[in-house]
Amino acid sequence: MAKTRKTSDTLIAPRFVFRFSAPLQYRQRLWADKGVGLEPRYQLLSLGELDDEPQWADVRMAWNDDGLAIAVAVAGKRKPAWCRDSRLEDSDGVHVWIDTRDTHNIHRATKFCHRFVFLSGGGGKGYEQPVADQLIINRARENARPVRPRELKVRGELRPDGYLVEGFIPAVSLTGYDPAEHGRLGFTYAVTDRELGVQTFSIGPGYPYAEDPSTWATLELVR
Repeated sequence: MAKTRKTSDTLIAPRFVFRFSAPLQYRQRLWADKGVGLEPRYQLLSLGELDDEPQWADVRMAWNDDGLAIAVAVAGKRKPAWCRDSRLEDSDGVHVWIDTRDTHNIHRATKFCHRFVFLSGGGGKGYEQPVADQLIINRARENARPVRPRELKVRGELRPDGYLVEGFIPAVSLTGYDPAEHGRLGFTYAVTDRELGVQTFSIGPGYPYAEDPSTWATLELVR
């Protein structure tokens, strides 16, 4: 069972007290037929360690003017990943929230706020095809533009003790994405796993990160 922070250790999670900003590195090419292939230098900071949250997923991201790429490698599993394209919320995979205006003084999402999910499997007749989709943010004032079929890119790879899932979010799927004018993104992620638990970037389980942009961290677009 995944280790969780005890409420007796602290009344307020350390990540809730601070507002975090982390660099997001530029990469000239983000997607190819074989996926992303992000090197270790693109690994995101492990903010969950501040809350004694186990870090069993290696999360890497990069950006360029064409969009954003993410690669998540999960290790330490004893059971196969459970994924279903008909049950995205319940599947093992990574959920990503992005605010192209990095607005932290609102509690309800705007059209600049997006939620995407990437699964290493769950599609096709045998549930073996990777899945990428957009999800609606609960209580949003206004929803982002719906993505078109096959607009998002995804690649999945099963491993002996886990899996790798890579995704690409093109600029057209991100309302308001303009790195030249807005060099900061509101951001958080949640890697969810039925066996290992939940690993998050900003605040963790018990807080409304799934719907409240004010709880997200900031990514600074670095060239």
